[in-house]
Amino acid sequence: MAHFPVNHPLRPTYRALGGLTGLYLIVFGILGLIETSGEEFFAQNDAEALWQGTNLGHSVISIAAGLIILIGIGIGRNVDAAIHKWLGYGLSALSLAGLAVMRTDANYLNFTMPTVIVTMALGLVLLTAGMYGKLGTHEQAEASRQARLFLE
Repeated sequence: MAHFPVNHPLRPTYRALGGLTGLYLIVFGILGLIETSGEEFFAQNDAEALWQGTNLGHSVISIAAGLIILIGIGIGRNVDAAIHKWLGYGLSALSLAGLAVMRTDANYLNFTMPTVIVTMALGLVLLTAGMYGKLGTHEQAEASRQARLFLE
């Protein structure tokens, strides 16, 4: 999209924030695996990791998402920006879905209010990293800059 900058000066910062988000998801998932080992995959109990509700399924999903983020950062070449953007959308949607089913039997990922807040924050960080972390040629950057000036 023309209004998303290419070669933003803070691109390394956004990549680092994306990487820290991936690391957080992996640490949360590992702690959740340790806390919920031996329980059902989608158990609905009061298990917590880092003060957030979790179960075995939520922990596995968190580890997988964190690994995908770190693999995308390792690949680079705008793959990381695309992964950040789509996982940011996914985490934001998951957060809203968790909020909707939090006090029902459909709360399969054992979401609590702190889990909803942290998941939404992580999703927004990833969205920001995805939208401002795009890399391109000098010509693409100049075209993006001209399009933004035209829109103003």
